[in-house]
Amino acid sequence: MATVVQNLPQSIAPLTWLRQFLKEELAPYPGRAAVVGRMTIAATLVMIICMTFRIPYAFQGAVYALLISRESPRATLRSAAVTAMVTAIGAAYLLVSVQFVISVPEFHFLWVVTSLFLAFYVISAGTDYAAVVIFAIMMSIGVPLWDLHVPAEINVEDTLWLCLAVLVGVVITGAVELAFLRLRPGDEVVLPIAERLAAVKNLLTCYAESRAVDPTTQKRIIRLETLGTSLLRRILQRSDYSTQYSAEIAGVVVLVGRLVDLAATLSQLRFQLSVSDQTRFRNLASAVATMREDLLNRRIPRSIHLHDDGQPLSLVPVLAQMEYTVTLIPQAFADSRSIQEYLPSADDTQQRRLLALGALANPEHLQFALKGCLASTVCYVIYNAVAWPGISTAVTTCLLTALSNIGSSRQKQLLRITGAIIGGFLIGMGSQIFILPYIDSIAGFTILFIFVTAFASWIMTSTPRLSYMGVQVALAFYLINLSEFKVQTSLAVARDRVVGILLGLFIMWLVFDQFWGVSAAVQMKRTFISNLRLLAQFAREPLSKDRRTAISRRFALEEIINANFNKVRSLADGVLLEFGPSRERDLAWRSRIREWQPQLRTLFLMRIALWKYRVQLPGFELPEPVRLEQQEFDYKSAKALDDMAERLEGKASGQKDDFGDSFVQLQQTVRTCCSEEQQTLRTGGLQTVLVLSGNIESVTMSLSKGI
Repeated sequence: MATVVQNLPQSIAPLTWLRQFLKEELAPYPGRAAVVGRMTIAATLVMIICMTFRIPYAFQGAVYALLISRESPRATLRSAAVTAMVTAIGAAYLLVSVQFVISVPEFHFLWVVTSLFLAFYVISAGTDYAAVVIFAIMMSIGVPLWDLHVPAEINVEDTLWLCLAVLVGVVITGAVELAFLRLRPGDEVVLPIAERLAAVKNLLTCYAESRAVDPTTQKRIIRLETLGTSLLRRILQRSDYSTQYSAEIAGVVVLVGRLVDLAATLSQLRFQLSVSDQTRFRNLASAVATMREDLLNRRIPRSIHLHDDGQPLSLVPVLAQMEYTVTLIPQAFADSRSIQEYLPSADDTQQRRLLALGALANPEHLQFALKGCLASTVCYVIYNAVAWPGISTAVTTCLLTALSNIGSSRQKQLLRITGAIIGGFLIGMGSQIFILPYIDSIAGFTILFIFVTAFASWIMTSTPRLSYMGVQVALAFYLINLSEFKVQTSLAVARDRVVGILLGLFIMWLVFDQFWGVSAAVQMKRTFISNLRLLAQFAREPLSKDRRTAISRRFALEEIINANFNKVRSLADGVLLEFGPSRERDLAWRSRIREWQPQLRTLFLMRIALWKYRVQLPGFELPEPVRLEQQEFDYKSAKALDDMAERLEGKASGQKDDFGDSFVQLQQTVRTCCSEEQQTLRTGGLQTVLVLSGNIESVTMSLSKGI
């Protein structure tokens, strides 16, 4: 019998937690130095070119280089055309629309409010991150620019200079990525997944061979758990991969992240293994190795069956959970072919959309735009009312700080304020007092710039729990030192810009946190419940008999559900930065939801695979008896998901759950049709439906039991 000993602290002093948190976030990991190097090189080259050739608004190009450089080189290069297009659109919007309102103050103010609302809406609903960054930059500078009391010709010239600064950032960033492209072969998502699976396999092999876990393997597992999967998820969100591939590989990323978390927990336990346990560890290690090999060779991982009802019960706490997680990973590829192969009449330009599908139907985009517009408009009114144009950086701060939607509003405000203080007061004004007066060339300033940019970039390559603070450090320093073609030693200029930054942060805090804000834990729970209901809605599709309408609705629901999955994960990171009397309860909810999330995502992917049978696409028609039984099964599956949502909301469901019986009836109907059906292709399709439905039934029952 296995004996398990676990000694983990229940509570940690805040200072001890903070020290441990910073140590984990700032620790080096493979590839981090290379990413920081690319970011620093790109930003430094932008600074040198803009300063040498006296191109205004250099800080915009440098900020762009930092915000984009951390992503996949391929995705960065592909976004160059979109970036140039959005720059031209933003400039055209400013130059064309402002001429109708510039001479009428009331219309001019209405134009400012409308432009800010449009910018925040694009930030929330945009699908191409590079395009969103560029549009926000154009609005954040271009709108206040036209408030200056100078001839219109000068404003037009400044707008064109702004375009040039942005394009310099685009070209330099693309050139740096191109230079490093050959040094980083391989897939930027599959290779990190393979690295995690290899670490888990090595750990499992140690237990299978009944030997102590070597320190290198244990340290590697702990490091990967600390690193998390945030960078992989960010690459997927900002890449131009197909929707189908992104959904499938995102499911794999979540499940592999869960597997690493379980492996890290396992490595902290002490237990004695039975012969049966060793066999299970050996089989599990073999399954992980096979799956890793399949992914590296671009093959769909084969189905894995590890659980045997006749095997002895193991007392190793997480072994069964690890087995279950591994069996779920191949199911993420339930639909191994892209649905676009079967829908020639569907929108082929979906991958090129600048706004998310269902953006107009999703009220969260409108709410975000209204809140952001209110915050930036208040800043605009304040600096004009007090006639203090030097603090117009408040509007820029509002727009640039909204570019990250990770975590909760409180988490972001903490990171924003801390980053502004470090970058603006400590580094920005500190360098003006102690360093810049002794620098008389661009070479000396370049050295300082490199150190500050590398420091900010290192923070930016942390997980979402801390990364946004690096953006604020760089933004505050750049706003002070890259707005003029000279070494900035005037504390009055620095004071104005830092005050503008803090004003923008304060107003954003009021609007996003105090007026509409909720804690990350509450928002995380609400979003998870919302996804349960949305998935239930997806299970009932198609509601319309018109195929084109059904396809459009399917893609819109898929976009919203995928966005909610990412939001739940980000909010879970934000819970760690919230303190108060409810912290222990919030952390418990975080642990439960992180355990349920991979199962729900796997269920969603299998629902996507089954959808084409429900909508009766050509080649996926079902016999009428099977179609009716499948519809009944799906309705009861949706009812089970709605019941889970009600239980999480504290509402009791008095109805009997007969979901399992509906699958038995579906199974009998399919077998009857298969015995009567003579067409091999149709029989194979029926077997696929049965397998998918069986997996859906299994995952749904497991999720329901956990909730």
